[in-house]
Amino acid sequence: MRKPGVYFGRIVDIHRNARDIFCRAALLLSVLGAGPAAAQTSLGSPPKPAPSAWMGLIGEYGDGDRMLISERNGSLYATVEWLTPYSVRQISTDVFQWPREGLYGGSRVAFQRGANGRATQLTVGGIVFPRRQIGPESGTQLRITPVRPVEELRTIALAAVPPVEPPSARQPDLVELTTLDSTIKLEIRYATTNNFLGSRMYTQARAFMQRPAAEAVVRASRALHKRGYGLLIHDAYRPWYVTKIFWDATPADKKWLVANPAHGSMHNRGCAVDLTLYDLKSGQPVAMVSTYDESTDRAYAEYPGGTSLQRWHRALLRSAMEAEGFTANPQEWWHFDYKDWHDYPIMNVTFEQVSATKGAH
Repeated sequence: MRKPGVYFGRIVDIHRNARDIFCRAALLLSVLGAGPAAAQTSLGSPPKPAPSAWMGLIGEYGDGDRMLISERNGSLYATVEWLTPYSVRQISTDVFQWPREGLYGGSRVAFQRGANGRATQLTVGGIVFPRRQIGPESGTQLRITPVRPVEELRTIALAAVPPVEPPSARQPDLVELTTLDSTIKLEIRYATTNNFLGSRMYTQARAFMQRPAAEAVVRASRALHKRGYGLLIHDAYRPWYVTKIFWDATPADKKWLVANPAHGSMHNRGCAVDLTLYDLKSGQPVAMVSTYDESTDRAYAEYPGGTSLQRWHRALLRSAMEAEGFTANPQEWWHFDYKDWHDYPIMNVTFEQVSATKGAH
């Protein structure tokens, strides 16, 4: 959803200060044991799922100082302010022991659960850390209130003209992903009301990309089959007028969520894809550290929370996509940009027009 060109410029807005960024990077290295490149080449077999009783404990806690509770290789870890993670030993269902070293050396970590089994707070060293609500409460979709009715903005956007650019190096050749690989599944959120504006943006649930990018996705899909996974697409080519609707509907303080139509986006060029994994045997999407389009810290491609299996799935997806020429969006684990995006123009044809006149722009 965010504009690729301003990712790093927005890090300060989201993380507030450089110290926070440094701490998160240090925590990532300590949790994973290596940086992204090493993670991609040492995936190995998938970790075992975290104990089900721990799932309601994993998350972030604290109003001021933050406590991150995560799982790694069958152990529960507690981390204060994004620094060193400490393995806490389980004493009973909801009580753990902090190791002798560290700020809370030897203290007990006690969780308090709500009626739904999800922890509402933890107490350690006499300090209460309330759970932080950092993702959608429902676990599904971020929502914002449009500043103007979406249908009104749609009329304006359809009448608008995309920015003028120099001639592109390549002629558009949009192809439909599912025609190249029948195992690719679709869950196109913008063809439903289950999206951040709560309105249908696309008239059809379809996914198009420029042919080289589409073929690269298919190669990634086939490589993932060997691991027992398939690809589930949330979004691909996005007509420019939809990007304009997003921009015009979003409040000023949330503009960082969306691409500026004055510049267009990788999606408008048919070279970006939002996707996740599904299990080939069950046909069900796998659990990731965050939900799609969540736009929180958990959505970061290197967020160290969640479980070992969730992070492994995220790393597997990234590894498969990067091997085929895609670049991971640092703030959205599901978003990948194809290497030759700059060779294609901003496009504004509808899905129906793509089918009728392939290559028009």
